[in-house]
Amino acid sequence: MKPLADWPAAARRNLVGVFTDIDDTLTTDGAITPDALQALADLKAAGLHVIPITGRPVGWSEPFAQAWPVDAIVAENGSAAIILRKKGLNPLSNNDNSLLKIYQQDALTRATNFARMQQVAQRVLRDVPGATLARDSAGRETDIAIDHSEFTHLPPEQIAQVVAIMQREGMNVTVSSIHINGWFGAHDKLAGARWIVRELFRRELDAEIERWVYVGDSTNDQIMFERFPHSVGVANIRRFEAELVHAPRYITQGERGAGFAEVAGAILEPPRG
Repeated sequence: MKPLADWPAAARRNLVGVFTDIDDTLTTDGAITPDALQALADLKAAGLHVIPITGRPVGWSEPFAQAWPVDAIVAENGSAAIILRKKGLNPLSNNDNSLLKIYQQDALTRATNFARMQQVAQRVLRDVPGATLARDSAGRETDIAIDHSEFTHLPPEQIAQVVAIMQREGMNVTVSSIHINGWFGAHDKLAGARWIVRELFRRELDAEIERWVYVGDSTNDQIMFERFPHSVGVANIRRFEAELVHAPRYITQGERGAGFAEVAGAILEPPRG
């Protein structure tokens, strides 16, 4: 990981958008910081697309999709999105500023998977001492989440036990800075990013990926770090450094929201000379 200062100015000149994780990337101690919120607004004011992509549930994401200056929030590791239908914002917009919720899976698939996931969740709670559902579970529609660092602490061996149970049940699993997420389906953060670019802008992300940035903080961001030429980790990613197979190309000096604000400042820095 190179210092963010090593990010060439020429590479930042033609950017069109920013994808970012939320927890411990935009937020600090569970809340978005004023500098990170201002960074979102500055990016949008400069004409860039801004799309948080998170393991958090769709229900949890709705108020932030309305309040934050973003195009959409992609939730539950790529399976669903909340879009503010502000006039002129994107092809799905109208003029009533309502929220639109869209999914990668159809309703029958979601219902079938939901029932299966609840069975897996009960097995985890039964078999792993100290395991608890994430407090935001009521808003989840396409995944389950076990808390390991938000309100409950699970040691590494018990995190591994939860992961193993979910994987044996055929689930995809990621471990974020706070939760262990499991789901049925082929989606992930990268698939979700590709999907939302098609849905919102009628474009293909892979054809323009050198014009997008991804900012994250944890092992569950690795698929994005690997694919995005412009990938940045906020400084607190250092605590996962030994576990990273795919690290971000650059790293900020600041942690969490301050680190994200640093990235925005680099993107918006006026050209010299």
